[in-house]
Amino acid sequence: MNSKDLYCFGTYPGEPNGMARPTRYPMSAFFANPKRSGATISPDGKQLGFLAEEHGRLNVWVLPFDSAPNLDDAVCVTHDHNRNITRYRWTADPRWLLYEQDTDGDENWHLFRVDLDDPAAAAVDLTPYPDVRVEYTMLASDPHAALIAMNRRRADVSDVFRLDIVTGEMELVAENPGDVIGWVLSASGTIVARVNTGTAETLYRWRPDDRDEITSYDAAENPLGAVPMVITPDGTGLWLGSNRDREHTRLVHIDFETRAETVVASRDDVGVDETSNLQPVAPPLICDAATGKPLAVRFLGERQQIEVIDPDFQPVLDAIMAVSDGTLTQCTGDLTGRWWLVSFATDVDPGATYLYDHETGSHRLLFRPYPQLSSTELAAMQSIRITSRDGLELPGLLTLPQGVEPTGLPLVLLVHGGPWSRDRWGYHAGTQALANRGYAVLRVNFRGSTGFGKSLTTAGLNEFAGKMHHDLIDAAEWAVKQGIADPTRIAIFGGSYGGYSALVGATFTPDFFACAIDFCGISHLPNFSRALPVHLRHWLSWDLYIGDPDIAEQEADMLARSPISRVDAITRPLLVIHGAKDRRVLQEESDSIVEQLRARDADVEYLLKPNEGHGFVNPENNIALYETITAFLARTIGSAYPDAVTA
Repeated sequence: MNSKDLYCFGTYPGEPNGMARPTRYPMSAFFANPKRSGATISPDGKQLGFLAEEHGRLNVWVLPFDSAPNLDDAVCVTHDHNRNITRYRWTADPRWLLYEQDTDGDENWHLFRVDLDDPAAAAVDLTPYPDVRVEYTMLASDPHAALIAMNRRRADVSDVFRLDIVTGEMELVAENPGDVIGWVLSASGTIVARVNTGTAETLYRWRPDDRDEITSYDAAENPLGAVPMVITPDGTGLWLGSNRDREHTRLVHIDFETRAETVVASRDDVGVDETSNLQPVAPPLICDAATGKPLAVRFLGERQQIEVIDPDFQPVLDAIMAVSDGTLTQCTGDLTGRWWLVSFATDVDPGATYLYDHETGSHRLLFRPYPQLSSTELAAMQSIRITSRDGLELPGLLTLPQGVEPTGLPLVLLVHGGPWSRDRWGYHAGTQALANRGYAVLRVNFRGSTGFGKSLTTAGLNEFAGKMHHDLIDAAEWAVKQGIADPTRIAIFGGSYGGYSALVGATFTPDFFACAIDFCGISHLPNFSRALPVHLRHWLSWDLYIGDPDIAEQEADMLARSPISRVDAITRPLLVIHGAKDRRVLQEESDSIVEQLRARDADVEYLLKPNEGHGFVNPENNIALYETITAFLARTIGSAYPDAVTA
């Protein structure tokens, strides 16, 4: 059965998700590094790059590009043996390649330069300053220059510099006056400043000693800011995701001189794809590699919909979509428009990357990132709709283990982070690992989630540990009423905001869940808010949604909605997981919960990784993470597979 056929709203049709027991994969099959990923073509069209392991860590590999590249001939050009490299970029000069790297997950991203003429040489840190984080874009006018935003002068604000990537010399371009929470940089050298005014975010075109207001938007309706936000290649305007005066986000163009706002692409029922914690995630815009202009924009409801902007791109997209029936993730071309690297994924397939030749119409498979996984052995993900107790329609996703009747199953309610994010249909390693061990997995886009209209997002205002949690309970009860879940064997599990939700489940509704798994979750809202890195606190609408801890009345309300204030209510087993380098949710948020529970000999387990941050990256840590989780679940709620008693 094609995965596209496994789709329903509101009820499960009753057909078992395949009655043959699937292969019991080791956790390494799901969480080892991909064999290869992240393929790109250099701007001059002469080199192909991709990520693959060297000494157990993802590094960049490069080989000459042709119509039938043999990836086994590639040479490793970066040599980071501590942590995976996940972000790299070519420069216009074929000698240099750039990549970003932090230290053990601390999110202080440094910019490194690689000399492709000497691939064995050590990379050069172009931003060798302590505790800085860098964002950058290359300048079209100079193959050796980049604009970078960096918080070298003050930890809480970033200034903009022009960087010579060959010499490392920097020149200050824009000094942050203190209220700029982020910069949008373009290849033309145009800079847009983002200023948070409390209830709104205003965009300014930055000029020497001046800034021109472009537009503003309500921060409560756009907690992540407008997405996408891309300066036009000529620097005269901005492509912006806007939901002004409408429910769903559309793509508009704003002219810097006239302030005229023109609709580029719009749908009445869905919005431009924004953000997600489900990988792989593609950028909202598909752009021309030569000009930078958008060719198409991705909308996302239950499934992805691509709307072509440039009519000349339509035959290219039609041919690309004929390669696979999966969801198009990566779609990048070379400067000529002949060669395209495209990747596809489904709910039961992590995806494959192809090289498509538009001149001949032919394509060839370059690699599958996880060739050890078989789509027939993985569990289908179904889209569902759940109605909350107060009438909100909540989009959700249900994944059932293969080989068993879908009745009375142990259920994991998996809560996404953010909360300004969303769950989407597609491949999700954690979901598949849990289903492979005999657990039904339910994920729901509760109020506060993005991507399904601003009404659902703003319904989360001041509802932490309130209606946002009620939505999760309603989703679990839906699964019970459908006969899918055993009400005595429901676990709640999530990371970041999802970890907070797991702790809320353990403390505010202690008798509902059989156990809880908190991964880098918030336990003390006032302390979390005060300790949140400034660039994140300003960027996200924390004060609007949870309150201002510097106002006594609001601080008291925040504490009342904090799990730490109800630790004595925890009666069910709890697993707590954290990365010691986490800058978003400090380790003490977990330590305080665990210490109090251990003091009264409660059933609590604690997995702490010293070389991880907000979410785990190193494969051995992710493998250990899910081995610990599945062993904990087997002990607390059992499995649909009687012999699945260990990880």
